Amino acid sequence: PLRPGVFKIGDRPLTIDFLVNKLKMHVLRHEEFKEGCDAACNGPYQGRWSKTMVGYGAEDSNFVLELTYNYGIDKYEIGNDFLGIHINSKDLFESVEGELVSEDTKTIVSPDGYTFCIKNVAPTGSGPVSGVTLASSNLTETIKFWKGILGLKMLEQTEDDAIFGFDENQASVKFVKQSEISHGTAYGRVAFSLPVSELPEVERAAVENKNKILTPFITLSTEGKADVSVVIFSDPDGHEICFVGDEGFRELSKLDPEGARLLDMAMGEDKSKEWFAKKGKAKSAAPTV
Repeated sequence: PLRPGVFKIGDRPLTIDFLVNKLKMHVLRHEEFKEGCDAACNGPYQGRWSKTMVGYGAEDSNFVLELTYNYGIDKYEIGNDFLGIHINSKDLFESVEGELVSEDTKTIVSPDGYTFCIKNVAPTGSGPVSGVTLASSNLTETIKFWKGILGLKMLEQTEDDAIFGFDENQASVKFVKQSEISHGTAYGRVAFSLPVSELPEVERAAVENKNKILTPFITLSTEGKADVSVVIFSDPDGHEICFVGDEGFRELSKLDPEGARLLDMAMGEDKSKEWFAKKGKAKSAAPTV
C-alpha cells in the first residue's frame, strides 16, 4: 500500500498548528534524532532532526504525512515537482477559507508552501486523504515505470495526466504532464510497503531498468522501536520512491499516545532560533543540492 508522503518543514510550530487546528489532523507519533538518517529521510543533512507523523487515522490504513524538521534550517525551496495533497471532506470544505478552484474543490497552502486540495465529498474507506499529485515531464515514461516496473494499476488516464494505485479503495498517485520539473529542496518522497522478502527483487528490477538507486537495501534502527528495511530509488523524473518492509513498518508505525506531548515538549525546548540569534546569525535556508 501507499505509505507516508515525506515533507521537509522549516517552521514546525506553524505547520503543526495549520495541520492540527485548521485541517483537523492528529499527531500520530513523534521521534527525535541526534544525527542524519542513513536513508536520507531528513534530506542530505547530518545534524539533529525530528520526524512527526500526522494524519486522520492509523498509518496502517490511512495515507499520512511524515514531517521532517532539521534544527538548523528554517526554509526550503518549493519546486514544481509536488503539486498537491488531496483531501475528501465536506466539513473541511465548509470550514477552510481557501481558494475556490472549482465548484467542489478549494485549495489552501501550508506555511511551508505545500498545496492542499479539499474536495466537497465524503471520505472513502482509505480515509480523508485520497492521494497526491506529482509532475511528469513524459507521461509515456511515467506510465512505463509506475505501471510496468512498479506494478501499480492505472486507474485513470487522459492525454495530460494519469492516476495510479493498488486499487480504487486506497490513496493514489496522480501525475500531471509538465514541460520542465524543478525539485527544489522541500518535498521528499512517497513510500510503499511490501513484504521485506520482496525488497531485493524490487531493487534488482530498478537496477535492470537503470533507475538511479538512492539507498540500496538497508535496515534502519530506531532506539526502542522496530527495525525497518528500505530500498530507495527514483523514477524517470527524479521523484524519490521508498519501498519499506511491511513487517517492520507495521510495528514501527503503531499510534503513540504520547506523540503529541513529545512533540510539544520538543517544540518548547527548541532554542535553535535563539542560538543563531546569539551568534548574530539567522537560521539558514536549505542549500540547493
